[in-house]
Amino acid sequence: MTNEFKLRRRRFFGVAAMTVAAVELGATSLANAQSAGASSPAVARAESNASFEALKQIDAGVLNIGYAEAGPADGPAVLLLHGWPYDIYSFVDVAPILASAGYRVVIPYLRGYGTTRFLSGETPRNGQQSALAADMVAFLDALGIHKAIVAGYDWGARTTDIMAALWPERCKALVSVSGYLIGSQEVNRKPLAPMAELSWWYQFYFATERGRLGYAANTRDFARLIWQTASPAWKFDDEIFDRSAVAFDNPDHVDITIHNYRWRLGIAEGEARYDAYEKQLAMAPLITVPTITMEGDANGAPHADPSTYAGKFSGRYEHRNITGGIGHNLPQEAPRAFAQAVLDVARF
Repeated sequence: MTNEFKLRRRRFFGVAAMTVAAVELGATSLANAQSAGASSPAVARAESNASFEALKQIDAGVLNIGYAEAGPADGPAVLLLHGWPYDIYSFVDVAPILASAGYRVVIPYLRGYGTTRFLSGETPRNGQQSALAADMVAFLDALGIHKAIVAGYDWGARTTDIMAALWPERCKALVSVSGYLIGSQEVNRKPLAPMAELSWWYQFYFATERGRLGYAANTRDFARLIWQTASPAWKFDDEIFDRSAVAFDNPDHVDITIHNYRWRLGIAEGEARYDAYEKQLAMAPLITVPTITMEGDANGAPHADPSTYAGKFSGRYEHRNITGGIGHNLPQEAPRAFAQAVLDVARF
């Protein structure tokens, strides 16, 4: 293991004893199942300087994927997926809670982040939605995991939604921040109301060459701005931000980010290998696996009202509103509430 794959801060398992208590506290505060639209109690923000001890690497599909892992190797699996512009540290306080409950927790860097790399220089740097989901199915295959609870937010929530829709046999249950995020190029071509369009300003910025150059030149400053606007009440410090910002130094990060948003608008092509998946996703398929959706009360990023997507989940379903100034990066801002949702959906 090279120094590139070893992280220098406090050891991950050093927080294990504290997180046992966190599990007990979370189980007590959120034990009663909440119906769709109900609000949870305010969730205190966790203070942690914990880090993962070391990353692992594995070839999966078109990638060599970097990932963190916690918990017993023979435990039931949980796959946790981060969003843009964030990284695996969104789950640094979630993972030990789940690990102490006996789960095998795997947290990969998505394509274009951290230590994840393409195996071939010839592979298109494609950020379309089904490509990321296919990556994660290949990742589970490489790890020998047939079925997992899948959970995420932002790009990670969209990816887990797609996995649950297209590969329900691989998903025991789903936790999705901001609900049903599966889209299509056709739907995304339709204009929104002016205020809604304003919230997507960076998507239109990335559609221009100026935006690509600007993001490449100012990646960390851009990410910090998104963190601040998407989670206006989250008082993260430089240490927390810098710990994650290293992930954006990935040589494919800018290309993947720009392609993701351009593909959504239909101004960049995807790959033919994913056409069949996109055709299915364009039909807005129902998600049948047990699901908990979540939303923070201070999410400054674009997100739909839960009432608009509740009908997309045909299995057992709950929605939880997390109060207390919780923004877009819900797992990092309210790790106990997120972990509790994973523990609860496992019992659905």
